[in-house]
Amino acid sequence: MSQQEWIDAWETLTFDNRFTRHLPADPDETNQIRQVRGACYSRVVPKTVAAPRLIAHSREVAEQLGITPELLQSQQFADVMSGNAVHPAMDPFAMCYGGHQFGNWAGQLGDGRAINLGEVVDVHGRHQTLQLKGAGPTPYSRFADGLAVLRSSVREFLCSEAMHHLGVPTTRALSLVLTGDAVTRDMFYDGNPKQEPGAIVCRVAPSFVRLGSFQIFASHDDVDTLRQLADFTIRHDFPHLGKPSPEVYAEFFAEVCQRTAELMVHWMRVGFVHGVMNTDNLSILGLTIDYGPYGWLEDYDPGWTPNTTDAQGRRYRYGHQPQVAQWNLAQFAGSLLPLVDQDVDVLQKGLHLYVETFDDGWNSMMSAKLGLDKFRGEQDQRLFSELFDVLQLAETDMTLFYRRLADVPNDVDAESVCDLLHEAYYKPEEINADVRTATADWFARYQARLAAAGVSDEKRRERMNRINPLYVLRNYLAQLAIDRSEQGDHSGIAELLEVLRHPYDEQPGREAYAEKRPEWARHRAGCSMLSCSS
Repeated sequence: MSQQEWIDAWETLTFDNRFTRHLPADPDETNQIRQVRGACYSRVVPKTVAAPRLIAHSREVAEQLGITPELLQSQQFADVMSGNAVHPAMDPFAMCYGGHQFGNWAGQLGDGRAINLGEVVDVHGRHQTLQLKGAGPTPYSRFADGLAVLRSSVREFLCSEAMHHLGVPTTRALSLVLTGDAVTRDMFYDGNPKQEPGAIVCRVAPSFVRLGSFQIFASHDDVDTLRQLADFTIRHDFPHLGKPSPEVYAEFFAEVCQRTAELMVHWMRVGFVHGVMNTDNLSILGLTIDYGPYGWLEDYDPGWTPNTTDAQGRRYRYGHQPQVAQWNLAQFAGSLLPLVDQDVDVLQKGLHLYVETFDDGWNSMMSAKLGLDKFRGEQDQRLFSELFDVLQLAETDMTLFYRRLADVPNDVDAESVCDLLHEAYYKPEEINADVRTATADWFARYQARLAAAGVSDEKRRERMNRINPLYVLRNYLAQLAIDRSEQGDHSGIAELLEVLRHPYDEQPGREAYAEKRPEWARHRAGCSMLSCSS
């Protein structure tokens, strides 16, 4: 295929690289590790790989971008999505940002293993950035190689799409490409590295700007670049706020706070645990971003974290995520102070809005999870709190508990409720008299609440099943797909993705995908906790 034919095959995509066109670039275009000052990005070309092969893709994302089926199945698509070929209209770069990691300022971080190919105008007229994760080193790679392995790439690809279909704001995943290269990784940091198959995910989002993108310039007292980035972000991602000004910067911050609060409510709703909520891993758009050592809550345990690096402090545990997000936003507020004339009070309003938005969203969400008519104040708050106490009396699968609770008739004898919920319990021997009594007492109060509102079985089940998923990306399901893929059978990825496309629907013949974690997966690597190298 000639160069012109290759270019023509991509003519259905319209590239418009606003980020690199409007924001300051690193003047040094050598791909060497360094500290970058006064620039939002560094231009860098992806590393060439041995034998790229597309093994999975999202048809919805491809359609949104205007990618034809013919292009999707071509070798040149795999070449581009692996970094082996760069279309002339692309302008590849790695983004500069900093961040707080585990509560401590880490200085410059940046895209250490992500390279943005360029921005595409999708079929709806919206800009979408195409980003390759695992495409080689950048000036921000520090001591790493910038590559990714198959297991982490499968997890990223599947979770990006699973979250979207759950209705959770997220970056998307277009493609998953095997590179044909081996990558060395020490998964457990125990001095036993091994070679694994390399892979690259193409992530898609309107913007990959994150809180740390602003923090890095504030840390350098570089107000000029800070202002340029803020103005660019407001003009292109928050245009409804109007022309940038001190007042608009405060409104911008408030909206970021609101979006982040809404995101936290979603995470808590479906049992998602990010695992590494550093300030550089929170999106300015309120999207779930950077799927590393994440996990899905199997049994209800608010103290659980999927990240081995966080095992001791448990800073990023499930139940603490809303508080961490608020802390991160406070650090973000500090970086915006130069833009609002050091007026702390105007930014404090945004933090108050975060709390109000989360509290209101949490109460509405929990009411819906229980099929209530609406939130009714302290009475319902006590009902929620007592439920969480009950869920921790025995090892209880969070996802199955809510789905099975929806099937329990309103007028059933409360003493029998544990028997009706037996499918949600991991250890039947834990369901002793004390657990039965506490669960029955809670259910009786729940029954009274439903009766007072006149909520029918049918209406309650409809409400609950609309917000409580049956199918989530359980850690062991992802690992089974990875195991098959590492043996050369990639069909498990597509099979699992197809189930996850309809997380709230009963899917006859696919009941196995809704089963609680099997015992063999309790402590197996990839099914419980993961490291940041995962």
